Amino acid sequence: MTKTVWEMTHAVETSASHDFAWKFWTNVANWDDPPARFELDGPFASGARGTTHIPRQEPLQWFVREVTVLKAATIEMRLEGATISFEWRLEEMAAERTRLTQRVVLAGEKADVYVPQVKATFAANLPDGMNKLAKAMADAYLRRTDASPEDS
Repeated sequence: MTKTVWEMTHAVETSASHDFAWKFWTNVANWDDPPARFELDGPFASGARGTTHIPRQEPLQWFVREVTVLKAATIEMRLEGATISFEWRLEEMAAERTRLTQRVVLAGEKADVYVPQVKATFAANLPDGMNKLAKAMADAYLRRTDASPEDS
């Protein structure tokens, strides 16, 4: 079994239906984390390959390791002697309320080497990033539900 060296979990709730939240999150065009830009080769499904582009850095390659539609997905990035996994869960709280949970896990024989960089990147930024995602999701859901036939 691979040794976990560092992990962090954060959860937020959003005012969007569970189905909408899943569709919004699994569309990488909605992943807004400047200056990073994200690409996914094909549909969001197990085995799909993705790339993160950050200015003045080599592209980062990752893949969707596992998907349980409407419930959870794990995205994994392989490093030399380690992996960093982003485990997402989406839970329906009420008709128009969804909890998003992200668990970041750094594991592997050489994972200790990456702890300072991973911790610096995620410990400070994960809560803000998730809050930003929850707000964007809620805003998009509201725009969708505000459009009624009478407004057309």
